[in-house]
Amino acid sequence: MIQAYLFPVSYAFLAFPFAALLFTLPFLIVQYRRHGYIHKTRALLLYLLLLYLMNAFFLVILPLPASRHNTALTGGALQLMPLQFIHDIIRETSVSPSQPSSYLHLLKERAFLQVVFNVLMTVPFGMFLRYYFRARWGWCLILSFGLSLFFEMTQLTGLYGFFDHAYRVFDVDDLMANTLGGMLGFLLGEWFSRFLPRLEHLDKHLDITTKRVSYTRRGIAFFVDSIIWTGLLGVLEYLQVPAAFWVSSGVYFMLIPYLTNGRTPGKWLVRIHLAGTGNRISLWELMKRYSLLYWLYFGMNYVLGGPVLWPQVPPWASVLISLILLVINGWFFFHLVIRLFRKDLLFYEELSHTTHRITWPKRLHSPLPDATEPANTSES
Repeated sequence: MIQAYLFPVSYAFLAFPFAALLFTLPFLIVQYRRHGYIHKTRALLLYLLLLYLMNAFFLVILPLPASRHNTALTGGALQLMPLQFIHDIIRETSVSPSQPSSYLHLLKERAFLQVVFNVLMTVPFGMFLRYYFRARWGWCLILSFGLSLFFEMTQLTGLYGFFDHAYRVFDVDDLMANTLGGMLGFLLGEWFSRFLPRLEHLDKHLDITTKRVSYTRRGIAFFVDSIIWTGLLGVLEYLQVPAAFWVSSGVYFMLIPYLTNGRTPGKWLVRIHLAGTGNRISLWELMKRYSLLYWLYFGMNYVLGGPVLWPQVPPWASVLISLILLVINGWFFFHLVIRLFRKDLLFYEELSHTTHRITWPKRLHSPLPDATEPANTSES
């Protein structure tokens, strides 16, 4: 029976890196918007929660039927009699209610161990709800029942229609056992939290605005802005607007940040903004910054590497253009890597005297009363 549980767990650990990769982007966005930065303790706990949920889900759905066209369960797919597991234990085990000495056989019997497993499976869920999410007992009861119902419906529907028939029984006793496990975890969570730092104290006396804006944070903003900007560029090109590349980049990266005091949709999403030499970034500073990046660097790639120029040049010129692009992009790549490790500004930021800063409402952070050091606004 232990082997039946180890098989799904091993698959969960193998799939975890891929799930973590998909989980990372929304996780970073939520953390930046809610807390203003990434704390290692929060990150560790949330990834542990993801790993736990994957293990629980794989334990529920595996092993799968050999074929999508599986046969229906002979005894039916529904067990709606509460406490049926007690009758199963008495019927399937060698335990006699009148002989207490036979109770030790329960530790080796499938019917009993299955109930214990269903209780233990959701204990960590209740602990996470109590410690990390600070949920009350009512919410823990509802969410534990909801998680169990999701598991049972997944089995009943054959992975929501992937298989022709249910391959495991929808058991009301499993709902009761899983919900009980969640509530036990909720009770244990209070004791367990005594040995861990209080999450509400992680940001105590921390001035978020003094923290450095990381390249990870900037990368997320750039990723979001690139998607929106590319869509805008596509629309302008479809409408045959002259110089669509320069018009779209000028509107999106210069005009919009000027009107919003240094914010684009991507920067707003992760709570950062551009700052210049004054209290408010000027249009001239934005033009110097982004004309160097988008109109010069990206513009050269757009023109020299675009489909318009190549059919019009001889073979020797295409080779020369390829070499020029290789040199330009190679230089920019090494420049980016070096500045990333040095945690320093990029060339267009130095020349335009602009930088990123964290946007954080004053009411949401509590700076140290004796903090006298200036804010570190360098990039990472």
